[in-house]
Parts: sequence; structure tokens; C-alpha cells
Amino acid sequence: MIRTEALDRLPVRTAVPALRRALDDRGVAVLCAPPGTGKTTLVPLVLAGLTGEGPVRRVVVAEPRRIAARAAARRMAWLLGEQPGGRIGFTVRGERVVGRDTVVEVVTTGVLLQRLQRDQELSGVDAVIIDECHERHLDADTVAAFLLDVREAIRPDLRLVAASATTDAEGWARLLGDAPVVEAEGVSYPVEVLWAPPVRQVKPPHGMRVDPALLTHVAATVRRALGEREGDVLCFLPGVGEIGRVAGQLAGVDAEVLQVHGRAPAAVQDAVLAGSSGGRRVVLATSVAESSLTVPGVRVVVDSGLAREPRTDHARGLSALTTVRASRAAGRQRAGRAGREAPGAVYRCWDQAEDGRLARFPSPEIKVADLAAFALQAACWGDPDASSLALLDPPPAGAMGAAREVLEAIGAVDGGGRVTERGARMSRLGLHPRLARALLDGAREAGARRAAEVVALLSEEPPREYGDDLAAALRTARRGQDGYAARWKQEVRRLSGQVEGAGSGGARSDDAVVGLVAALAFPERVARARGDGAFLMASGTGAELRDSSRLRSAPWLAVAVADRPSHAASARVRLAAVIDESTALLASGHLRVRGEEVRWVDGEVVARAVDRLGAVELAARPLKQPDPELVRGALVEGLRREGLGLLRWTRDSEQSRLRLAFLHRVLGPPWPDVSDGALLAETGAWLEPELSRARRRADLGRIDAGQALRRLLPWATGEAVRLDELAPERIEVPSGSRIRVEYGGEQPVLAVKLQELFGMGETPRVAGVPVLVHLLSPAGRPAAVTADLASFWREGYKAVRAELRGRYPKHPWPEDPTTVPATRFTSARLKRS
Repeated sequence: MIRTEALDRLPVRTAVPALRRALDDRGVAVLCAPPGTGKTTLVPLVLAGLTGEGPVRRVVVAEPRRIAARAAARRMAWLLGEQPGGRIGFTVRGERVVGRDTVVEVVTTGVLLQRLQRDQELSGVDAVIIDECHERHLDADTVAAFLLDVREAIRPDLRLVAASATTDAEGWARLLGDAPVVEAEGVSYPVEVLWAPPVRQVKPPHGMRVDPALLTHVAATVRRALGEREGDVLCFLPGVGEIGRVAGQLAGVDAEVLQVHGRAPAAVQDAVLAGSSGGRRVVLATSVAESSLTVPGVRVVVDSGLAREPRTDHARGLSALTTVRASRAAGRQRAGRAGREAPGAVYRCWDQAEDGRLARFPSPEIKVADLAAFALQAACWGDPDASSLALLDPPPAGAMGAAREVLEAIGAVDGGGRVTERGARMSRLGLHPRLARALLDGAREAGARRAAEVVALLSEEPPREYGDDLAAALRTARRGQDGYAARWKQEVRRLSGQVEGAGSGGARSDDAVVGLVAALAFPERVARARGDGAFLMASGTGAELRDSSRLRSAPWLAVAVADRPSHAASARVRLAAVIDESTALLASGHLRVRGEEVRWVDGEVVARAVDRLGAVELAARPLKQPDPELVRGALVEGLRREGLGLLRWTRDSEQSRLRLAFLHRVLGPPWPDVSDGALLAETGAWLEPELSRARRRADLGRIDAGQALRRLLPWATGEAVRLDELAPERIEVPSGSRIRVEYGGEQPVLAVKLQELFGMGETPRVAGVPVLVHLLSPAGRPAAVTADLASFWREGYKAVRAELRGRYPKHPWPEDPTTVPATRFTSARLKRS
């Protein structure tokens, strides 16, 4: 029996006629409707003709999460007075509840991707609704791109609706070919915003870590909200671990505390979505409750301000969920949950001044996530570089390159990026390509069942209380009776069925199998011990275990889960398995390199024949006759690290370099740049053939740098012969002395005794630049500095004469120095001569 009254109360009903017209005219539409309006439940029923309006059509609804898919199917079935499996069904990974009469099927976007790869026409499907597309999950973006391909190439009759909980729909409308945007008004009540920052400063999140002080503050804010407001409280936290810790701190509150997340048992999810049975409730939820689920009875929201997003460090081969500040858009969605049924309030656990500095929207997953699975989907679709797919944001080139390297390494694509038969099989497993490789190869080595057990552990990280030892976690899951163990066993059954007929692998122990499969999944993360709980991964990244870990004594590890805090030099191992060297070589053999290594180490050239597994050194021996080119490269590296002072520099050669630097600065080319950077970049132009003959540090010290620099002079243009003319090493002054010019400063400097310049009216110039004359006393001490000698004789000399005449009476101090001859001698000596 259809619950007509409940259907009529859904606000989205007013937008249904416009949506029908858009689909009849264009076949595509963007539907914007706030959470709680019925867009996920009423619209599919209407389009399927199950509310008595129009012909019956088969509709597929794609949801980003399993919990949302199950909830939507149950809600629609309830509206029709049925149970899931009748006209309404759902399919998520590991669970399918449909029947022969199913008309509306709710699936996860991952399931729909698999279906499209098997049947591009989506035979028998009349319409697809991509729900919550504003969340920008990678699978949803990919599904939309594939469906647009299908509509354009083979199914122009396929109707497509992008449903969003926000009004930011312009991008989706453009993507769907200027599709009509249909907006539904939501029923919302005013929500009072209360800023509730912690009294003391808390540490910002990094990796998966959240400051316990913040969680304590969130729990205290929930207690405050229960005391100040009526109704149920919905509290947003970033993940399952934080939900569990806050739940523990709420023990004893006068309310039922419920936990909602993707791992929560179905019975708990149903209880939350069914509403209160009388008493007050505190619902602790992840971002899943922002828009995918409607929780009845909520009048108060407590927002921690945190969320989890995927991040990938391609350089270090690390990818994981990372705790981030939730965006302003997410904050609005969360606050709106308090005003669905009546006026409400939101307690925001941060300062109002911080709000304006938050990101406007969450990061699109395609921009920040590991793209290996996306790249494999694109290759299976026939578009390896995803260049022709209609995507709101193109995949970053670097991330796609890293993904291609992973896929080539595991044999999923060939050198041209085209999918292999093995890759096509991997794509059908419903796993990340790394885990698909581990399942297929692990089953061959250790048997289907045991490989599936480990892969199931890796596909959903075990709870923290299972510990960081993957083998111990396997034993805990086998005997466990908790929700995680139940889901794990279900996934093991599913995966085992995908690889039946593989080898038995009975010779290996469980611990050995765990290590092998983990290493097959993450070959660049096999790690060798460096001592004291520190390891070096094949990727080159350091890894450290916590002090209490039982894995600290292992010689080798296969690191399954690790994150690297922004301030840390090494990654922090959260889940790993003990392996031996032979297992590391079996899983990561494609990273093994044997060859000569000639490097600059501790101030000297070191030449060795080295066997490496990525960055991990397996063995090494000295090389007696290393490749001369490798030696030359090591010497150049030594010059870069320690500087050109490794060469032999005399005072004259240093002055030659300064003269050339002066000419390059004043006149430019063809006079060469002789800065450190320029000389190191052009070693072949001035240090050969001596550099190629050198074999060690001492040989560099024998190279005359001054002679080598002469090779850079502009001989070809004939300008080289003008070096002494343009930048003379010495200048002859009126006394007849030849005085050295110093070229180290902004201006050339001529330091000369004052009496030797008598009679010189103008300042000497070098390459058109007046020298800076340092006038010295008869004892060689500075008396004055001038770049304008004529001015000094007129204005400065009188004061210098008055000061020094009495101190140096034996030397001439004429009243007019421009009219007397210059001299190097005393007055008496001049008289004798």
C-alpha cells in the first residue's frame, strides 16, 4: 500500500513536472534539492512510474556510499508499503537485494562502474540518477563521464539526472550539454549559530591524528547542547576512531548514544534513520550524514569542523585518508540538519574569525586522490589518458603518470597504456588495482582463501584495537564477533569466489602469507630495518614504528598502511607484516636494480657495484675500475656540494675571476658569467680535459682554476685580447707605480698613497666605470675615499692635509696638489733627486 500522504509531504514534488519536461525535451537534467526534500526517494519512484504517473520505466540510482544506497532503497520500499527486493532493490559490494519485479535499483557508484564496463548499453535501464554529485567523489565523476559517452554513442534515449544537494549546479549543467537546471525549494527552519571554540589552543590535525583535547571539547559541547536545547543532537566527527572516543566520553549522559558511519552494523543504521522511540538521542556521525542520509528528530548539530579526504604523496608512494578542516559548504550542509523539522541550533567548535579562512568547497577527489583505479577504468573504457572523457576537472598529469606507472608495474596496462587481459580481469574484481594484483598473484602463491583473507583486511583497514601487526589482525578477525569481523568474513567469501581454482599454497604459514600478499599489494613499501624501530622503504621513504610495536625487531616489513605527518621526516607505520628478504624480492622484483654506483660521499668519490631493491641496498662491493663518466658525474656532484674551492685558486686566478665577473655585469655577453651556478652548469666548457682525467678529490685540487677560466674568454669574437684593456689587472698612476685594481665590489677599487696621485685631475675609469679611489696615508692607512678625484682635490684635500701634515712631516703636503708632481718618496728624498 502506497503511503500517499508521506509522498505528498515531500517538498521536491513541486519540482517534478519541470523535471519531467526537461527529460522529455533534452533527456538530461540537473536537479538541485536540499537534503530532506525527497530527491533521493520520490524522484526515482516518479520516473519509474511507481506513483501512478506515466509508464513504468527501469531506473538506476547511483549513491556514493553503501550506507546511503541501503537507506534509500529501504525508504522507497517503505513508501510503497514493501520490503527491499520487490519493486525496489539495492546492490552494494558484497550484497544484492533485488527480484524479478525490481524497477528501481539503488547501487553504489562503484557497482555502476562495474556494470558499465560489462554492459555499456545498460540494457533494460531507462534512466540513471547520479545522486549527491556535488560531493565530487571520483567514482561519481567517472560514472557521469561514461554515461555521457553512452548517451552520445549508443543510447541517446538513456535519461540522465545529476542530483545535487546544493545550488552550485552550473558546472554539471555545462557538462551535460547545457542541461536544464530544476530547483526544488526545501522546507527549512532558522538555525542559530553558536561559536564554541576550545578554551585552550589545540593542535591542528595531521594525517589521521586529531588532538585528543579537541575531542574532549567536542564531547563537552555535546553535553552543553543537551543541557541548553531540546531535541536530538547530531555531532559531526571526521572518522570512526574519533566517533568511538567521543562516545566513550559521553558515557552517563541522559540520552542514547548512537554511531553512524560506513562500518556501522545495518541494525544501528536502521535504528538511527527510523527516529527516536521516546528518549533523547545523540547521533555521532561522519560526513555521511551531511546530505546522503536524513536523521529524524535532530534539533541540534555539534560540528567538530573536521572531515576526511583522500591524499596521495606520489613521490613517496603513500596514499591515505587525511584529516582536514571541513569546507564552508560542508559547514552549511551540517548546520542545515538542525533545521529540517523545526528551528534549531548549531554549535561550531571553532572561532568565528576562522570561518572566513576555510575553503569554500571540498576538494574534488580527482585532484587529490590516488588515480590508479580511475586510470584502469579509463583504460578499460578505451581512453587510457582520459582525454576524451567529459569531466568537470581533468585529472592532474602527475597523478595520472604515477597511476600509469603502478598499472604497468602490475601488468594491468601495456607500455602504451592499453588495458591487458590481466588488467581487464583486475577491473572486474571491485578492488583497487594494487589489491587486485595481490589477490590474483597471492592466490597463485598461497591459495584463494588465504589470499582473500589478507586482501579483505587491506581493503577495509581494521580497527585500531586490532593493532599494527597485520598477521595478528588476521587472527583477531577470524575469531572476532564484532561488526568489522562480520564485514570482513563477508568480503572474504566474495573475493574467494572470484579466484576459485588457484593454488593451495599450503607450504606457507599464515604469517608468511600475510606478508607476501601485503608486499604484492604495496611492493614499493617493502622496508628493511635500519635499527631502533626505523626502516627504509623501497620507495626511499623512511618509516618508523611506535615504541610499543611488536614489529620493531623484524628484519623486513611489508608496510600496508602508513602516513607521514607534515613535520616528520619519516612515515609512521600503522599496519604492517613481517617478511623476509626472499618475499621482498618475490613481490618487488621489478624494483631490483644491479649496477655501478659512483657517488660523492663524505668528501670523496666512492665507487661500488650495488644490488638494490629500489632505495634499499641489498649488497655492495668496491669497484676498482669504475666507468669514467660516472666518476666525472660524482666529481661534479662534489663541486656542487662543497663548492669550487675544491679546485686550486691562486690570488691571481681569483682576481681573474673577479675581473670577468665585473665585465659580465657591466658589459654583458660575450663576457662570460662566472658565478658558481653558471660555472657548475658549464663544467665541460672550462674544466676539460682535466675534469675527465680526475679520479678523486686530490685530482680536483691540482686543476689550476685560473688557467681553466681562460677557456671561457670570448676568443672567437676577438674580444678576449681586450681583457687587460677593459679590466686591467693594474693601473699606472702619476708616480709611475702600477697599482693593483681590486674587482670584488660594486666598483673597482684602487688603493693608492695620496702623494702618488698629485697632478691627476680626473678619476681613472675601467670599462667606463669610475674606480673607487682609496687614498692612503704615507703609512698605508685609509685617509679618504672618493669616486670623484677632481672634487676631492677642491673640497676634501684641505681637511686631510690639515689632519695628516703634522703626523707625516717628512712627506710633501702642497697647498695645491694638482700643480706638483706625484711622488712615492719623502720630501728629503725628492730634494736629493
